[in-house]
Amino acid sequence: MSMNELKQIIEALIFVGNEPLNAKDIQNALDDFPLEEVQAALDAMAADFEAGTRGLVLGQAGGGYQLLTAPMADPWIRKFLRARSQNRLTMAALETLAIIAYKQPITLPEILALRKVNSTGVIKTLLDRNLIRIVGRKKVVGNPILYGTTKDFLLRFGLNSLKELPSLEEFQSLVEAAEGEILPDPDEDGSQKEPTIDGAADVAAEGSGTGQVEGQPEQDQEKVEVG
Repeated sequence: MSMNELKQIIEALIFVGNEPLNAKDIQNALDDFPLEEVQAALDAMAADFEAGTRGLVLGQAGGGYQLLTAPMADPWIRKFLRARSQNRLTMAALETLAIIAYKQPITLPEILALRKVNSTGVIKTLLDRNLIRIVGRKKVVGNPILYGTTKDFLLRFGLNSLKELPSLEEFQSLVEAAEGEILPDPDEDGSQKEPTIDGAADVAAEGSGTGQVEGQPEQDQEKVEVG
């Protein structure tokens, strides 16, 4: 095995390791490859990473080696994580999105009837983030706007099509995998509601949307004001 091959294997082992790996750990994973060669490869890797051409460094912590982000990248990482956190959905948005996903096409009054809460602001947020779209109007008095999910919704939750929507029992796992920790919504008294999407799953379980859609050109749909 060449030194380059050995370094590639060691880098992969450190990458997938759940905790820092020392030279002995790596030797054991390599079927007792000579320890001195493992250590030589680690030293060479550290020099490679410190050359300043990588976004990672090989650091030592807890008695072993692990891959760490390069200090020069810290400001950009913080900016990225802050923007990602701000892009997360609140409990109200997730509840509304779940209702639309499972009952589409659906109108704002129908969403209100299910959530028992004014959802106009949440609908605007979901539209702004391109997670839902206007798909037409329902053929009833007033011709209310009908909403459905978008391709961006599928991408965000790792789905190829709406046919892949999981069972309601699995929906919370899907959300947690895509969103991480769910942001709580402030209650009327200023306290924080416990994040849960069980309520959204319950209302979605009542059935799927059956509204007739009166199609509109996409450019006209974008001019409809949500209110």
